[in-house]
Amino acid sequence: MKNNNQVSVPVIKRLPRYHRYLEELKNMGVVRISSKELSQRMGLTASQIRQDLNCFGGFGQQGYGYNIEQLYNEIGLILGINKKSKAIMIGAGNLGHAIATHLHFENRGFDLVGIFDNNKNVVGTVVGGRTVMDSETLEDFCQKEQPVVAILCIPGEYAAENADKLVSLGIKGFWNFTQYDLMHRYEGVAVENVHLGDSLMTLCYQINKLSDSDEVTE
Repeated sequence: MKNNNQVSVPVIKRLPRYHRYLEELKNMGVVRISSKELSQRMGLTASQIRQDLNCFGGFGQQGYGYNIEQLYNEIGLILGINKKSKAIMIGAGNLGHAIATHLHFENRGFDLVGIFDNNKNVVGTVVGGRTVMDSETLEDFCQKEQPVVAILCIPGEYAAENADKLVSLGIKGFWNFTQYDLMHRYEGVAVENVHLGDSLMTLCYQINKLSDSDEVTE
């Protein structure tokens, strides 16, 4: 098995997708699957799937394929979803409310232990089964609970100062929904920037390419 630091980022980013598809198959009662069958479901090549999984030692058997439950569990271990790292959310507005309510953190490797906001009208309300706390209590909370990840659902202009404070409180990773790019701001801190607008514009490009193609064939 390769050291995980040697595995490329695109391969790592495909692992959660493998995990999701395998979970669906497992819930359907499917026991095994070939790389060809899995590739047809996922829109990848069988060769790509084998190369990706071989980065971690490979899990298939010639003539048998992959045992779905075993592969599902192995990818979960690689991703570390069983460790349940403590996470906090900063910002309980519409976006934060939706994420805390509808995303099952415990199935994706995290335990959301606290939600914070500085809006007094929001503090004390219950979001996703958790009571929103005042941001003024953040420092004491972090010293006690020692979360390692922060989910930022705040306006971009407040991202840098909040991130600086959170890093000083021991945060080692950010799931960043602000428009401020934290990627290269801190050494030794993991950052996953989520730009919903970028995703929407990518769809815009794809739709326009389809329209251009339709016009050419007319």
